[in-house]
Amino acid sequence: MKLFFVAAFLAVAAAVPSSYKPEYKYPTTSYPAPAYPAPAYPAPAYPAPAYNKDNKYADITITSQSDERNLDGSTQWSYAQSDYTTREESQVQKKMQGVTYDSYGKESYGEVLGNTNKGSSYWVSPEGQKFTLTWAADEAGFQPKGDHLPVAPVHEYELPVAPVHEYELPVAPVHIPFNGKGYKIY
Repeated sequence: MKLFFVAAFLAVAAAVPSSYKPEYKYPTTSYPAPAYPAPAYPAPAYPAPAYNKDNKYADITITSQSDERNLDGSTQWSYAQSDYTTREESQVQKKMQGVTYDSYGKESYGEVLGNTNKGSSYWVSPEGQKFTLTWAADEAGFQPKGDHLPVAPVHEYELPVAPVHEYELPVAPVHIPFNGKGYKIY
């Protein structure tokens, strides 16, 4: 019975004429662009921004820049300026051994995620001296390297040797008393 009603409904739906007209065509008439009169007042003249007035580095511009962020958590970015200053840095997440804390504050030693960074910078001082700085930061700490960084002096020396004296201890005569029965008492 249900099948009969479904078949009858589909037959009626197929018999209804469609309102879609495939012979519809877009109008071919084009309309002219509207003409607006020019404003009767002059455009306002704004002064130059005040921040450039005291900027002594106004001629330095960024010539290149990049910033890459990856799905694995690593990043890499860099920039270069028109005064030849450059900087680049990369960071990678790494599993290391370290101290972890659970939700109750209990401390345990285990595997943790940490970041390792490395990068470099280059710049020229106002006196014309060129500086290059490279660094790495990982489980061994922060390690900067550059010719301009101070270096601790290396002190090479020999440890003094203590004099060796040979002594002979004097031997005292040992007197062993006897009790009345002939035994030695120690």
